[in-house]
Amino acid sequence: MKLKRELGLFEAVAYGVGVILGAGVFALIGQAAGMAGNSLWVSFTISAFIAALTGLSYAELSGMYPKAAAEFVYVKKAYGSEFWAFIISWLLIFTGVVAVATISLGFSGYLFEILNLPRHFQSQISVLISIVLIIVLSLVNFYGIKESSKLNIIFTSMEMLSLLAIIVLGFWKMSTTAYLNYFEAPKGLSGVFSAATIVFFAYLGFEDVVNISEETKTPRKHIPIALLLSIIITTFIYILISISVINLVGWQELAASPAPLALAASKVLGDKAFLLISISALFATSSTALILLVVVSRMVYGMAKEGTFPKILEKIHSKTRTPYMAAIVVMLLSIFFVFVGNIEIIAKVTSLGSLIAFSAVNLSLIHLRYTRPEIKRHFKTPFNIGKFPLTAFFGVISCMILMAYFELELILLSLGVLLAGSMFFAIRKIRTSKKGAI
Repeated sequence: MKLKRELGLFEAVAYGVGVILGAGVFALIGQAAGMAGNSLWVSFTISAFIAALTGLSYAELSGMYPKAAAEFVYVKKAYGSEFWAFIISWLLIFTGVVAVATISLGFSGYLFEILNLPRHFQSQISVLISIVLIIVLSLVNFYGIKESSKLNIIFTSMEMLSLLAIIVLGFWKMSTTAYLNYFEAPKGLSGVFSAATIVFFAYLGFEDVVNISEETKTPRKHIPIALLLSIIITTFIYILISISVINLVGWQELAASPAPLALAASKVLGDKAFLLISISALFATSSTALILLVVVSRMVYGMAKEGTFPKILEKIHSKTRTPYMAAIVVMLLSIFFVFVGNIEIIAKVTSLGSLIAFSAVNLSLIHLRYTRPEIKRHFKTPFNIGKFPLTAFFGVISCMILMAYFELELILLSLGVLLAGSMFFAIRKIRTSKKGAI
């Protein structure tokens, strides 16, 4: 039984925009402003440049191999190594479920403020709300990709309206802040790049579009277009948002606020704006969490089909035509990580893991240009020297430059995740070989 092809180009773009325009910009823009100052928009531009270079590689590869568990397929096809393909996908699954947990906690934080719940029960109530949200969204994921897509479009539309409102307010006030130096960086270039490591989290999700290939009607044509459009649309919005909030609120005050976008809107429209932006944040976090639950479950399903996860995880429900066992496992893992906490640290861990995976994807494209030139490419990256793709090369270099600005502790944590994945892979191989021998 195969997954049901329900999605067109519009739904695929909505998925990309929905997961990118998520909790990151609502929760992390304040911390980034504290590092980059008025140069906040430069940090967003740097992150967008890295995302765009890697996005071009994903676009070409998705036209060649329109499969779920995309990164696993790309690395395996390029190098013929099941181990390295597994490790990269393992890292992305880890960052995905941790991100779902963190974003659900962000949802509970906003809901807590809106409902004005008792402070002395905040931690317990936040955990409970987060778990309920993950369960509800997992049920939507189980019910069907079309239903998930419809809900995502509603959430994304509400979110975009609030972001556009902030952009309008910020540029309306620009006449009174014309004296601002938009290149002012209190911590210099190092602060701008450190801020980029945080806001890079806000761009993550463009790569997840390729993992709904098996549920898209014409994936070879629509997935590359959807992927690139998602990056272009969100980059434009993010840069405008980062300029707008600096116009509305000084970067020092922005950095100190737990709800920076709501604070920025309230400077012009008062407390009602704070409430409206907070409600919009509920839609943003719900949308991001839903899409991550969908795409991570498809990654697990795709890897089970490839034989690297237990076969039970590739089971498809006879009525909903969704990978329900993979969805259940992803739900349970996400609930487990609800007890982790700190969104800034988790955002950095997620960004670092993604940068490692993006480097592998870019290198895979370079390798496949020489080893599999005969495969039809429905989209081909621009700027090539013969077969050599310059965008993929600079994609690797830019990922490595940004990785240099992460703390050593986060790098060691990522290595620990990779080590755990290596052990899982080895144990699975031993068990599989024993069954084969019998």
